[in-house]
Amino acid sequence: MSGAAPAPKQDELVPHPVKDQLSVAYCINSPPPWPEAVLLGFQHYLVMLGTTVIIPTALVPQMGGGNDEKARVIQTLLFVAGINTLLQSCFGTCLPAVIGGSYSFVLPTISIILARRYNNIVDPHEKFLHIMRGTQGALIVASTLQIVVGFSGLWRNITRFLSPLSAAPVVALTGFGLYELGFPGVAKCVEVGLPVIIVLVIFSQYVPQALHHRKLPVFERFAVIFSILIVWFYAYLLTIGGAYRHDPPKTQVHCRTDRSGLVGGAPWIRVPYPFQWGAPSFNAGEAFAMMAASLVVLVESTGTFMAVARYASATPVPPSVLSRGIGWQGIGILLDGLFGTANGSTVSVENAGLLALTNIGSRRVVQISAGFMIFFSILGKFGAVFASIPAPIFAALYCVLFAYVGSAGLSFLQFCNLNSFRTKFILGFSVFMGLSVPQYFNEYTSVAGHGPVHTGARWFNDIVNVIFSSKPFVAGLVAYFLDNTLHRHDSNVRKDRGYHWWHKFRSYKGDTRTDEFYKLPFNLNKFFPSV
Repeated sequence: MSGAAPAPKQDELVPHPVKDQLSVAYCINSPPPWPEAVLLGFQHYLVMLGTTVIIPTALVPQMGGGNDEKARVIQTLLFVAGINTLLQSCFGTCLPAVIGGSYSFVLPTISIILARRYNNIVDPHEKFLHIMRGTQGALIVASTLQIVVGFSGLWRNITRFLSPLSAAPVVALTGFGLYELGFPGVAKCVEVGLPVIIVLVIFSQYVPQALHHRKLPVFERFAVIFSILIVWFYAYLLTIGGAYRHDPPKTQVHCRTDRSGLVGGAPWIRVPYPFQWGAPSFNAGEAFAMMAASLVVLVESTGTFMAVARYASATPVPPSVLSRGIGWQGIGILLDGLFGTANGSTVSVENAGLLALTNIGSRRVVQISAGFMIFFSILGKFGAVFASIPAPIFAALYCVLFAYVGSAGLSFLQFCNLNSFRTKFILGFSVFMGLSVPQYFNEYTSVAGHGPVHTGARWFNDIVNVIFSSKPFVAGLVAYFLDNTLHRHDSNVRKDRGYHWWHKFRSYKGDTRTDEFYKLPFNLNKFFPSV
């Protein structure tokens, strides 16, 4: 009798199959029933409120505005976000992508706020108006970059050379690179933020497992709504119970439910309109800085589009579709400048993560969420109630939702040969530099009060500091360059980098499924580059 171990079963030796589409409950063109779709759309609206509120809350006081101005800016940003989401889902990539505010535009906006030409304005409201007009002019000019790069087909020609290996760091750091907005935000009021993480994980992961016999997946679909309502009510009880009565003002702002000032500052009914703050003003240096942010957002949005396509069970996005999506995002930034949002637009990373959490990638759900954005931006008081949710609650949601987007980037590695030293070098080096270089720029700025590049030309300083403060941009730049230059003509490299899996998606007509997900209405595809 032999003492050798029994041979393993054949199925134990078979690796997991490579999939260019994920299995979801509802994909792009298969909407849920209307009641469920409306609730899911409202959930997307709640998730995008975090960025919509946080950015104006940080910028408007520095611009000289008070609670009234802050509420109006939030209304405007929400209104334009709804319009841009509808435009992107109907005429852009046609993916279920929510378009919202971008943190990448914050740095050039602060540079505009600190410009010398506003130092002599004494009246705070007048100063706010002048700075707002300056940001409007800069955004209008910056929008031309994405409009030209997108609609001319230039971005199509660049992204045709993306492989799964070079795309993985971009998508991964689009999610993981926002870690500063996660638990550090939770820790500002840990007794409110930490319960959200716990409740969200329990409702989305453990409760469905315990109730696996139930046919209606309520808890995993609406875990965000349950988590927000439960912890928001808990925070309200702490507030009226006097738990923060003797705490410092900073703690009260983060923990209390009655310190946002939005409900009192928001009008009952108000429709935002173009040039509501006055005629935009233009400055070449400020416009260049904002264009640098637009370039960064172009790369970050590309990564988020890829994650959205993954979680919507669509095929990899063809370069021509990415290009027209970027073009319509440029139009979105133009609308930001015309309406005066003090911020530019990008694809919402948190809403991309919500697609994965709910396992629903329906376009109709996102369009319904756009309806909620427009509705609550017009009815200011009602929208302000939801916008006054404490920021640590949103930060807790980000801990889960940003992680989902980051993992979408890692999933592209299934197409690559991870046993290749070339693959390991490009992947590891690009991710490390994508984290390390922006960390250096951010640390230097926090200590010195200005970025590492500090020449006499302020516009040049802003351009370099904005670009190299973006983790996805740095990682993507390094990965893209190395992947397309290192041992490029080696016969094994094409398979090692996973390019052969995506080759058929280089052209719009390369795969028969492309029309199913990315076809424009009214036969408009013929007006956009698709080869």
